[in-house]
Amino acid sequence: MTVTWKTELRFWLIAFAVFFAAIYLLRGILLPFVAGMAVAYLLDPVCDWLEGKGLSRALATTLLTLVFLLLAVGGVLLLVPLIVGQLTGLIAQVPGYIKSLVAQLQQLLQVIETRFDPELLAQIQGALAGLGKKLVEWSTAALVGLASRGAAFANLLSLVVITPVVTFYLLRDWDRIVERVDSWLPKHMAGEIREQIGNVDRMLAGFVRGQSSVCLILGVFYALALTLAGLDFGLLIGMVAGVLTFIPFVGSAVGLVASVGMALVQFDDWLRIGIVAAIFVVGQVLEGNFLTPKLVGDRVGLHPVWVIFALLAGGFLFGFVGVLLAVPVAAVIGVLIRFMLSRYLDSVYYLGTASSTPPAESAAADDAEA
Repeated sequence: MTVTWKTELRFWLIAFAVFFAAIYLLRGILLPFVAGMAVAYLLDPVCDWLEGKGLSRALATTLLTLVFLLLAVGGVLLLVPLIVGQLTGLIAQVPGYIKSLVAQLQQLLQVIETRFDPELLAQIQGALAGLGKKLVEWSTAALVGLASRGAAFANLLSLVVITPVVTFYLLRDWDRIVERVDSWLPKHMAGEIREQIGNVDRMLAGFVRGQSSVCLILGVFYALALTLAGLDFGLLIGMVAGVLTFIPFVGSAVGLVASVGMALVQFDDWLRIGIVAAIFVVGQVLEGNFLTPKLVGDRVGLHPVWVIFALLAGGFLFGFVGVLLAVPVAAVIGVLIRFMLSRYLDSVYYLGTASSTPPAESAAADDAEA
């Protein structure tokens, strides 16, 4: 049976459709398995290094899994009470912050009331009062909802029992799994598939491992700096900004707006407000000139807009599992697009030859005539 390019394309499209359909249908139970696979992928180079130092694969896997489990549990025990405490305090104080902001706006209107029609100013003040009440109700409901979702997410921490188990077995058998999957590759395409998988691996290693390090460093820097600057809830804002740094430009923007807004409500001194803003300027300088070039590099190949789109699309379609899978899937799609583009640039469709027959069918026809 002759396999044409149309048959191969149909096969791979069906395979991808089945893959995404399975993820969508099983998204409610996939979290510990996807998380375990991600951790195993991140730790595999360290496990290979320990093997090179003379440890057995099983012993290296056990040590790494225990270290990961201790760090995860320690982080939860240390950080979750602090974050929950700050989040609870923020929920309690948001109505007061909004009332203070509305009062400041009303004072500003009183200063300029001589320049405008008194009736118009009265309408604006009434609108601001109504807006203040709406903002208090909306923000309180939103933060309470966020807290409830956070509690629901905290319940998922029970999966810490499952994720290390998945991590251990995947990490222990990683090389055998890769070898087995490699043996399933189509013989006539194995070389090209291996080359593209290598490109995906280099891209993911450069982005995920590097960007995770950048997020950790910036999160610690923002949290400590904002806390030392005396900003209320500086620890919470700094950590959120650090985590969101994984999404290009979003972490710094959210952190800057939240921290400066909090500083405007909390401080009357413009110097302290400037210090809070300067912390994020310093963070951006560190990220752009030192952290990202050293830890991520400039050859990752994932455009920031593509990463943002992938994360939003993954979260919308598959929830938190989709967020975890977004960057790997974006890397695979990016590599496939580059591969197809290179094939197109070498094909008759781009070069403009007289033949309009697809290369695979043309080659098959030539062989049949021979």
